Amino acid sequence: MRSQPAPDRRVWRNWAGTATATPARWSRPRSEAEISAAVKDAAAAGLTVRALGSGHSFTAAAATSGVALDLSGWTGVTAADTGTGLVTARSGTTLRALNAELAGLGLAMANLGDIDVQTLAGALSTGTHGTGARLGGLATQVEALELVLADGSVTTCSASSRPELFSAARVGLGALGVISTVTLRCVPSFTLLADERPVPVDEVLEQFDELAAANDHFEFYWFPYGRQALVKRNNRLAGRDRAPGTRVPPALPAWRRFWEFEVMENAGFGALCRLGRARPRLIPALNRFSSAVLSARTYTDASYRVFVTPRRVRFAESEYAVPRESLGHVIAELRRAVPRLADPVMFPVEVRVAAADDIWLSTGYGREPAYVAIHQYTGLPYQAYFDRFEAIVAEVAGRPHWGKLHSLDAGRLRSLYPRFDDFRRVRAEADPEGRFGNAYLARVLGSHDL
Repeated sequence: MRSQPAPDRRVWRNWAGTATATPARWSRPRSEAEISAAVKDAAAAGLTVRALGSGHSFTAAAATSGVALDLSGWTGVTAADTGTGLVTARSGTTLRALNAELAGLGLAMANLGDIDVQTLAGALSTGTHGTGARLGGLATQVEALELVLADGSVTTCSASSRPELFSAARVGLGALGVISTVTLRCVPSFTLLADERPVPVDEVLEQFDELAAANDHFEFYWFPYGRQALVKRNNRLAGRDRAPGTRVPPALPAWRRFWEFEVMENAGFGALCRLGRARPRLIPALNRFSSAVLSARTYTDASYRVFVTPRRVRFAESEYAVPRESLGHVIAELRRAVPRLADPVMFPVEVRVAAADDIWLSTGYGREPAYVAIHQYTGLPYQAYFDRFEAIVAEVAGRPHWGKLHSLDAGRLRSLYPRFDDFRRVRAEADPEGRFGNAYLARVLGSHDL
């Protein structure tokens, strides 16, 4: 009699350490057929299935006690048309790898967030976005999706083929099926002129609408105990738009890029964070110091090298999309709240903007959002801070980022998303037995039964 292999009881952890799970099984498919087989096998065993990305969501969106699908072996670009900009990539491809492949084709994504370790499917499913008042989140760049459904069948959806499934699946939380491939509409490679400099936070808030409108990509970071904000303006460079003799800043030399991003923003800031964690009473002073030493830099580089910044200092994060006109109120309330907290805040607040879109569970659905993201260094208390933030954004009907920490449930989320029940209906049709469910989806989407 042959001995049975011991069960694989590896523990899954996300990047921030805010979620863990112990799947009953692990599967690492290397083809669409293997993804389909894994889903069928899970159904036969009565197990749920969740596809794993890179674990960069702060929530337990990917956690499962059933079958964990590790898609790290299912990567790469499978088709590209440099004339139309249509590019199809496998779902386990990281944004970093995708950016490199696109650059080799003379193409780029129109917009990106500032982290590129996520898988393509994971970034889309949780509503990842960058910044730019005229540009939507990453999901708005999707032209078509291939999904492995709960019965193991494969379907394609787009604006013209199964359009309701497409409207739901572009930001689908992994609740409708396993994304197999993604077809993106890319743009020709472009260069960004990056201008980053400290500006008094009051001045930034006074000029917020103008700054958002005047720049292709605009955001700012504000240290809660400091008076300065780091304002980032990234604008596309087009030769025909430059006056003769205009000097264009060069790319940062390798030594300065290493010094700025690795030494100062990671090693140096990480050391301050560790000091603050060991001596919490020093945090307000350390925070003010970080604000006071912000420096200016102006440079040009390929778009994806400007958008993306290395993030090696770990943290917990909550982010909400609020109506753009309410941003001033939200920041004013945060400024009042932070000094009253029993546990001081080490990390800055990040503010970005995006265009409205029509994707059912997108945080930008039907309105122009401003994104407010709050953070706390790993190991420092954050719950009271995050709770107070949630109370503030609730006053303006804030919508939480699906991959970042929040406490909202289906009852509250239904009131924030006009197409929430349409999403639930499509989910019930695509996955009638809840094969792709988990505890996080049960909370945010409610009971699987309509």
